[in-house]
Amino acid sequence: MTIRLHDTRAQELRDFVPLDPSNVTMYVCGPTVQSGPHIGHVRAALSFDLLRRWLQRRYERVTFVRNVTDIDDKVLANATAAEPWWALAYRMEQEFSAAYAAVGILPPSYEPRATASIPQMQELIAALIERGHAYPAADGSGDVYFDVRSWSGYGDLTHQSVDAMEAAEDADPRGKRSPQDFALWKGAKPEEPADATWDSPWGAGRPGWHIECSAMARRYLGPDFDIHGGGLDLRFPHHENELAQSTAAGDGFARYWVHNGLVTVDGQKMSKSLGNFTLAADVLARHDPLVVRYALAAAHYRSSLDLSDSSWTEAEAALGRIRNFLERARIAADRNAARRSADAASSADEVQYIPLIPEAFARAMDDDLGVPQALAVLHDRVRRGNQALDDGDDATAERALLEVRAMTEVLGIDPLSPEWQATGSDTKTSAALDALVHAMITQRAQARADKDWPAADRIRDAIGAAGITLEDTPDGTHWSIDG
Repeated sequence: MTIRLHDTRAQELRDFVPLDPSNVTMYVCGPTVQSGPHIGHVRAALSFDLLRRWLQRRYERVTFVRNVTDIDDKVLANATAAEPWWALAYRMEQEFSAAYAAVGILPPSYEPRATASIPQMQELIAALIERGHAYPAADGSGDVYFDVRSWSGYGDLTHQSVDAMEAAEDADPRGKRSPQDFALWKGAKPEEPADATWDSPWGAGRPGWHIECSAMARRYLGPDFDIHGGGLDLRFPHHENELAQSTAAGDGFARYWVHNGLVTVDGQKMSKSLGNFTLAADVLARHDPLVVRYALAAAHYRSSLDLSDSSWTEAEAALGRIRNFLERARIAADRNAARRSADAASSADEVQYIPLIPEAFARAMDDDLGVPQALAVLHDRVRRGNQALDDGDDATAERALLEVRAMTEVLGIDPLSPEWQATGSDTKTSAALDALVHAMITQRAQARADKDWPAADRIRDAIGAAGITLEDTPDGTHWSIDG
């Protein structure tokens, strides 16, 4: 067993060797909660949900930290007199959590807010000043900057030289020694809310964006941890600055840097600043959340993903094939189990199955989380399973059932899992529809048994006119709603 991950810093695939095989540690940059999530945010979170699930399969325990940036220039800019910054941040945090939960993203082990780690940020800043890698602004503004030219490793993540970098625009340049120096602490400004400032040795103010993640990663995972994740757009300046300030302070920090590709619109990154984004809530209102999860997961996590109407149609069709097989196979398995139970003499010859992940699926997932290749294995098992059911090969069909359930569980796309079942009034509606359709199927079966072919055809046509497809199999007739 060897998992390989593409390490952005090394610019190559590396064998993954955790610091502690009994507890893999991951830190992923979470949302800045100035407004609600777009579908690109959900794709990013889902990429690391898939990685986490696979690591848990391989190593059992994963400590997964995803932060919430609840104090930032953008949060303050979007606040109003009617909704202060902290209220806005909390409301938007809830929207992100709801979108993540809707598509089955597991909650993190810890989800710290930046505002809860201010002392740890100040401690890290003080260490950087003491080591000669940071300085308070000479003008008394209260700003503190990281001195990029004091640290020889600056630029290691993105492989840039300092002179080739653009000026850091994350703070007023009033006290900078170099345009590329970035803010660790931002002195209070008269126009900003008084409750958005904290006392510090350098004057009242608030943290810079980059120091927040370094401090929270250290607090919850220690000075050295396994994986740091985030979107491709965070490599510079955010992750470059995190790496520099943490290592300059003496921490080993992240041993692997993993970045997901972006959702694009006509080849451009989907972003709020460009105004070309699609809100997650709008997508989830139009499509089944399981379909959304499948569509976002189907492309390799490092690739760009350009979503279109066909993305949802293809995902829905793929899930329909999986669901139809699972329902057929489960009926056959229940029937066979009942037959074996009734025939005690055959129990000694009963084949015992262990729900193992197919080797080809595991190889794909181990190879830099190759979900597209893993899905190909999954659909191959679905095809084999359906063929086995058609041929009356119960042993092969049951084996395929167990494998498909195991693979869909790892990917979080098992249509039979309780999390994807309808709730509340939807459950009653589904149950009522199922009862009505099965009543008509029974009537049709009786008409066919009586050789009343016109009546059988009328019932089938009536069911089809309602947008329902019937499939006659050796195990009986199954129905599904047309996609």
